[in-house]
Amino acid sequence: MSDPFAIRMNFKRSYLEKMTSSPVSQQRAAAYALRYKDQDEDLHSCILEQLENSNINLRANIMYFIEHLCDAAKREGHLDYVRNVERDLGRICDLVAPGERGGATNIKVVRKVLQNLQNKSLLQQSSCSKVESAFTSREITALSKLSKSLPPTTTSTTAMDIDPPSQATTSKPDGIHELDEKDVEQRMEEDRERHKRTREDMWAVDPEEELELLYESGRGGLTAQLLRDCVDDGKGRVLAMRMDGMGVGGV
Repeated sequence: MSDPFAIRMNFKRSYLEKMTSSPVSQQRAAAYALRYKDQDEDLHSCILEQLENSNINLRANIMYFIEHLCDAAKREGHLDYVRNVERDLGRICDLVAPGERGGATNIKVVRKVLQNLQNKSLLQQSSCSKVESAFTSREITALSKLSKSLPPTTTSTTAMDIDPPSQATTSKPDGIHELDEKDVEQRMEEDRERHKRTREDMWAVDPEEELELLYESGRGGLTAQLLRDCVDDGKGRVLAMRMDGMGVGGV
């Protein structure tokens, strides 16, 4: 594929519009963007355009994708994508978490991704601090307006008695549609999956480090042959895991 317009439309329709919370979905989109890195500026503008026309669920997924893109761009030595993100960081974050109502739901997403990018030395602290300052003020305003929109609670009031905040609130409009019940359920499920993966990553153990620890801790109580068998078996598992990760399997 060499037609710039076709590349852009395929990126938009096959990747951005169908972006899910799955890391695989986000990594594939990042790989596509790097495959056509000579069009980085055009594909970056496509990301901004998609953010402007998506619900808050898709905006959150695209924000996580941006982290994968910056990661991959650094590994590939093509930092133009990273520079584009840093240049438009304020606009990106405003699009991901707009206004003080429904869009404020994504403030936590923005903070997490910015923290990750900063920890990986992909973004400068000064750039992230400016965004964080603006979002802190917006979050306080959103919480304040939400509390004022709720009726006072009494001893006889139950959760079922409380009406949702009026749509006529004076909060700054988000520029996005309110989520319907299906979208809310989808967001809850995606958040659960993200939290699950975060916990798994925290407990993940590098297989090669595990082998070294096994060898060192077992020297005093295991025979040399048994140690060699354990290490050989472990190396076989590591190789199998790597081949599986690359999609190499048996017939």
